[in-house]
Amino acid sequence: MEFKVVELEQEPVDYCVDLSPGVVDLGDEAAQVGLLHADGRAEALHEHRGPTEVVTDIRLQGRFAGYFQIPCARCINPVHHALTADFDLLFRPLGVDKAGAERAISTQETEIGYYEKGSLQLEDVLREQVLLALPARTLCQPDCKGLCPVCGHNRNEVSCDCVSRQPDPRWAGLAGLDRI
Repeated sequence: MEFKVVELEQEPVDYCVDLSPGVVDLGDEAAQVGLLHADGRAEALHEHRGPTEVVTDIRLQGRFAGYFQIPCARCINPVHHALTADFDLLFRPLGVDKAGAERAISTQETEIGYYEKGSLQLEDVLREQVLLALPARTLCQPDCKGLCPVCGHNRNEVSCDCVSRQPDPRWAGLAGLDRI
């Protein structure tokens, strides 16, 4: 779904969409399971910068909800997560804040996104919001044994007789330091 500045300047747009898996590209980080529901409002805001310059920002408020599969951090088996989050975002035209010299930015300015060619894609915003809502580390179970570093088998499913890896010989000179 595309929000065009020209249309938003006439009136705000309320949206309510259900997106099928694959519409929002999540890369290898997660896989969408079922529909991704999003609803909210997009509107144009005019930022006055001095007596003559006016910058048209897009404010996008909304909420998303969906189910996702995330690989376990140890054994890479898929783990199902339900995610729901609210967002209230501000987007400016790309390049409008470009300054000739480097300068420090405020905390508020770090939360501003940018749009190009007079429009903003909802799918791009949802991709970012879903990836930010994912847990930093996901485990299929608290005591997940992970993958064997030698043969690659899932230690939760198969017990292997692999010998643990030998220490790197380059560290041999430091071997006795723990006894000092």
